[in-house]
Amino acid sequence: MQGSKPAAITAHVTELEMTSPPKQSLPVPVNIHTAILRVSDIPLPYYRFLYLRVGKRWNWAERLRMNDEDLAAVLHDRRTTLTVLYVNGAPAGFFELQQRDGDVIDLTHFGLMEHALGLGLGKWFLLQTLFAAWAMDPRKVTVTTNSLDHPRALQLYQQFGFSPVATREAIVRPLSDDELLTFARKL
Repeated sequence: MQGSKPAAITAHVTELEMTSPPKQSLPVPVNIHTAILRVSDIPLPYYRFLYLRVGKRWNWAERLRMNDEDLAAVLHDRRTTLTVLYVNGAPAGFFELQQRDGDVIDLTHFGLMEHALGLGLGKWFLLQTLFAAWAMDPRKVTVTTNSLDHPRALQLYQQFGFSPVATREAIVRPLSDDELLTFARKL
């Protein structure tokens, strides 16, 4: 039924932090050509494309609902860094870091597109993300995940040194078909 709004979903949210850089290293998966490129002034349509392709199945919606001015203010803020993963020449995921309170780096977004899943990139890409965050010399790195995220996300964050510091419930309002059509018109 087009135009109907999907039901809101209750998600269990976990806030995590790490206070020292990861100690492990992982090799790049074999037989895959990868590139990780920081984007200094990302065009809004490209960001929305990345955000939708990575986050749609996890019910990411917040940034797609932002108007151009508000989204540009976040993305083009000097405290925000955005880095895109390319696999075999095509975009395959991204991570976004925001510097908060001077010495805290928040991993606000991280993920892979569906075509990059199952290639053995997840742990390696998260480790590259954490190396980038710690290169900014923070006191700590934070991340928030929820029960709508990848089933192993919380476990993976903890495996790399994050510790839970708070939990809460949140209401997530998935994107409607009308919102997706409006978004598609902006590309």
